[in-house]
Amino acid sequence: MFLLRYPLVLASGSPRRKQLMNDAGFQFTIETRPTDEIFPDTMPVNEVAEYLARQKAEQFMPDLGQRIVLCADTVVILDNQIMNKPQDEADARRMLRALSGRTHRVRTGVALLTPSVDSTEPIVQSFTDETTVRFVTLTDAEISYYIHECKPFDKAGSYGAQDFIGLVGIDQLEGSFYTVMGLPTHRVYQALKPYAINV
Repeated sequence: MFLLRYPLVLASGSPRRKQLMNDAGFQFTIETRPTDEIFPDTMPVNEVAEYLARQKAEQFMPDLGQRIVLCADTVVILDNQIMNKPQDEADARRMLRALSGRTHRVRTGVALLTPSVDSTEPIVQSFTDETTVRFVTLTDAEISYYIHECKPFDKAGSYGAQDFIGLVGIDQLEGSFYTVMGLPTHRVYQALKPYAINV
């Protein structure tokens, strides 16, 4: 068990992030707060994930207390365009067809909100991790099966790397697989390590 000086809050309803934090040995609670997840139209796509993660962290600033809050956001980028969560089945099909046989980027932004030792203002640290992903050419039957069986409507780019479409469709990764899942655990661990009491 990875023990920290302060209680850790995972500010995410994602079951994938919860699983990754559990598997990495963290002890934490889950608390989510509503966030618009809106970013300026003029913002460079490479900055969006970290910007949204920091937005989520800001919701906890007024009442952080003696806690650490971990927030994250993941975006899928193809041709310098962000592929958001699909609106419906047709939108999911469109996205997966666009990703088929091509290389795209997945960027996960992380924001860590921690108590300040010498002031009343919490400290916000943030970073982004990127992984390049290449898909084989997917058939319409494979795409239909995936959408009907896995219902990827809560996933950026309409897919989860740990699901059927990732298992059979991803043929090359450059970077961390866990960044694609939604949390670069290797970098989260390093960011939290200064607050550990047993490492």
